[in-house]
Amino acid sequence: MPTPQAVAEAFSGHQFRQTYDHLSPDIRWVLVGGETLVGRHHVILTCEETLSELEGSSTEFSRFLTIAGADAVAVDAVARYTAADQTTSVVSSCDIYEFAGGLVTTITSYTAELAPAADHDRG
Repeated sequence: MPTPQAVAEAFSGHQFRQTYDHLSPDIRWVLVGGETLVGRHHVILTCEETLSELEGSSTEFSRFLTIAGADAVAVDAVARYTAADQTTSVVSSCDIYEFAGGLVTTITSYTAELAPAADHDRG
């Protein structure tokens, strides 16, 4: 079984399929400023939609900082999305993962779109 840190890093790194077995059946994914997704099925559907949207593009992380505790992990990231050799967006995000019994019970995601031309490495 992967560590909570490995699960959180995979999810924040868009490697969603590696995490599905580690999501609680009644997981809550709070998209701050937006909706709250409830239930493994709803979260997986949203992840699959995201993977479809990202198809044909590449993602480069200029920042990917993880802080891990026993039952909580935070991942602070800046991702540049590129398609057809053009930056389509740059997104700063912070995802906070809460775990119980080895499963993710809650994800709280804060995101902000950044100007594509700027250097966003805050590290």
